[in-house]
Amino acid sequence: MPRQTTEGAARGGADDVQPQVLFLCTGNAARSVMAGLLCEHHGAAVRVSTAGTHVVEHQPASVRTRQALRGIGLELGGHRSRQLTDHGLESADLVVAMAAEHVLYVRRRHPGAAARTATLRYLAGRLRPGGDALALRVAELGLAGVDPEDQGDVADPAGGDDADYETCVATVAALMAELVPRLG
Repeated sequence: MPRQTTEGAARGGADDVQPQVLFLCTGNAARSVMAGLLCEHHGAAVRVSTAGTHVVEHQPASVRTRQALRGIGLELGGHRSRQLTDHGLESADLVVAMAAEHVLYVRRRHPGAAARTATLRYLAGRLRPGGDALALRVAELGLAGVDPEDQGDVADPAGGDDADYETCVATVAALMAELVPRLG
């Protein structure tokens, strides 16, 4: 399995030809972590990073996140939570948010990335697959003009029980199965 790149990793070598996809949720402990790992697991030809909008830095993913991932046969490894930064957004060709609130956060705090940010549900159904550069296909979507409330959310399992995390990972897995082929 490819290694998960860290937000802010230096560009160089073979990575220069692969677009950067940033998965974004609130705490960078469940949904974005699941999506990033699933993207790597499916072998997408992208560099993956994850971040959150309101993070306690350097925390491991939750126990329930790890258990839910194990339930679908995946091991997370040494993930540590990261706060979304200007640098992480600048290097991202696409920002895949888990909910409208994350898209709105990017638009408020990092307006330069609005045209590259949408929810996972929205992108899974609308990003055009193809051989064109990812940045071109993302630009075609006109994301800065799409109402985040109309894009669809992945429910946050935080504070829930094991079943909530299992439902979340199943939802993210189904959406990533749709999105990954569109990324290439």
